[in-house]
Amino acid sequence: MDIEQKQADFIDQFVKQASAAKGSALTSLVVEATSHSSLFAFSEILAVPNVAELEGTENSLYLDLLRLFAYGTWSDYKSNTGRLPQLLPDQILKLKQLTVLTLAETNKVLPYDQLMQELDVTNVRELEDFLINECMYAGIVRGKLDQLRRCFEVQFAAGRDLRPGQLGNMIQTLSNWLSTSDNMLVSIQEKIKWADTMSELDKKHKKDVEEKAEEVKKLLFKADIDFRGHEEINSESGGVMDYEEDRSRPKRLTAWKICRRRHPLS
Repeated sequence: MDIEQKQADFIDQFVKQASAAKGSALTSLVVEATSHSSLFAFSEILAVPNVAELEGTENSLYLDLLRLFAYGTWSDYKSNTGRLPQLLPDQILKLKQLTVLTLAETNKVLPYDQLMQELDVTNVRELEDFLINECMYAGIVRGKLDQLRRCFEVQFAAGRDLRPGQLGNMIQTLSNWLSTSDNMLVSIQEKIKWADTMSELDKKHKKDVEEKAEEVKKLLFKADIDFRGHEEINSESGGVMDYEEDRSRPKRLTAWKICRRRHPLS
């Protein structure tokens, strides 16, 4: 069972109990919820009418305590110890775990120095043991401990309750993201259209080149046939003339000899 499903089951359990509790029973429920090892979300419990009715009563500090665990950090508790109940060891552990989640909301690379200051940890070994045993093994974060760079690289962090006013900012962020995505989609579609157009032009150009090449081949083939035919005709004519010349030569020679006999040279 993943952490989200576990959270949902425990939240339902505490919401039902809070709906039926009053007064001091509610204060005990708040302490139990904020000490629970598998509960990291508290806004649903805060929304229970019986819990909201603690406001302005002698037990209102437990309502403030529940708000601290929903939205605050270990540093927030240290700044308000005079107005809050003293925390149990399990509550201190839980609030420090929640502090890591808050830091991971805005930064995916958490320097060791920052973590040690926010968690009141005195050395790197203690910090790494806390991150491994109390955060990663608990399933609320996943990441890599980089001892060389002295930082924790966050790959996943469970979400915390939305603070008052944070929902509006989140909606605005999502709206901006949606607008950017729409613009990017339009740009991609235009590029696809341009690519399709260029592809069609390339196909047409290729077809034109192939057709012209075929025409040139045909012209060259025809010219070759005409040339060969003309060459054959010339060859045949030349043979007849040579034959005639060969026949005429003996006759001229004979006539010369006869003429010489009749008119001998003196």
